[in-house]
Amino acid sequence: MPDDAGMLLETARLRLRRFTTADVDHLVELDSDPEVMRFLTGGQPTPLAAVRDEQLPRALAQYDRHPGLGRWAALDGAGGEFLGWFALDPSADGTEAELGYRLRRSAWGHGLATEGSRALVRHAFETVGVRRVWAETMAVNARSRAVMGKAGLRYVRTFHLTFDDPIPGTEHGEVEYELRREDWPAVRQGWDAALRAR
Repeated sequence: MPDDAGMLLETARLRLRRFTTADVDHLVELDSDPEVMRFLTGGQPTPLAAVRDEQLPRALAQYDRHPGLGRWAALDGAGGEFLGWFALDPSADGTEAELGYRLRRSAWGHGLATEGSRALVRHAFETVGVRRVWAETMAVNARSRAVMGKAGLRYVRTFHLTFDDPIPGTEHGEVEYELRREDWPAVRQGWDAALRAR
């Protein structure tokens, strides 16, 4: 669980901490990159008011409702620079968590999304004790799907939603991936064996 400074966990290259109201500008800047938002809004930025008045208050409220779950600011482990966020968004009863991640473009391609996601999957099962971690993305979002697979989640289904303003690729549907508690030990053993083999 988070320490007194709001730090949830550290990996080799990342630190994940609670968001604060001082993170509004970080989030607005992150969502202003059209490539970051490509598979979410078709590249449209998130307005400041939506971040300040809706998204951030919702994230802050989750910490007390479901300890150990929620949305976490991702910082560079060495310099402390804001890189984006990772999430274990809780289900209503807190027994399941939706894995999510959004990183600055400068952080892409270095394995950070996989590193942070794996750390949160381990945290979800071994610290929080959820029964399932799942994630969704557009079927055409190959990079995000690759991260889900490397984080131990397995493809479950493709499904189609109806949007008032569909973005390119919507016609191919959305995909769901998951990892259940009963399958977690085998995934953990695989990761641990790969680390020992290095």
